[in-house]
Amino acid sequence: MKNLKLAFLFLATIGMVSCGDKKEEKEEIKLESPSESTKSMEAGETSSDEKMVELTITGNDQMQYNKKELKVKAGQTVKLTLTHVGQMDVNVMGHNWVLLKKGTDVSEFGNAAASAKENDYIPVGTDAVITNTKMLGGGESVTIEFEAPAAGTYDFICSFPGHYALMKGKFIVE
Repeated sequence: MKNLKLAFLFLATIGMVSCGDKKEEKEEIKLESPSESTKSMEAGETSSDEKMVELTITGNDQMQYNKKELKVKAGQTVKLTLTHVGQMDVNVMGHNWVLLKKGTDVSEFGNAAASAKENDYIPVGTDAVITNTKMLGGGESVTIEFEAPAAGTYDFICSFPGHYALMKGKFIVE
């Protein structure tokens, strides 16, 4: 009997919704292709100065960066801002941004970094790092400036233990 009442209630609800006499007006919106300045903004560039490029990247509590690729020009000054948009503490879900030299074995570096807690998970004495941010906890942000290396494709990762497998991307220098 209870199932019969539920079925009747469900059918009655469907009937009332479908009997509505509301007419929808459709507005046509024409989308134009993005301008060059918009394309630059989408890529993370916020400076009109060709010698300086500003990039932003975020990391979250699901061990993800919001970008898998960053592009700059060789020799540009790069101003990179990393923001941890999650809520977890730095000791539980810390994030950093590490730009590795070409040819660096990411897995080997990540495994070595896991035992370097006292140095923000950057192995002491390593020559594999071009630059890096400090380790951040949820809600924190940091900005670094560096000169873009020579043209090529470089790996960037988060060196917190185990994160490098998911939090990685390509830093492309043209």
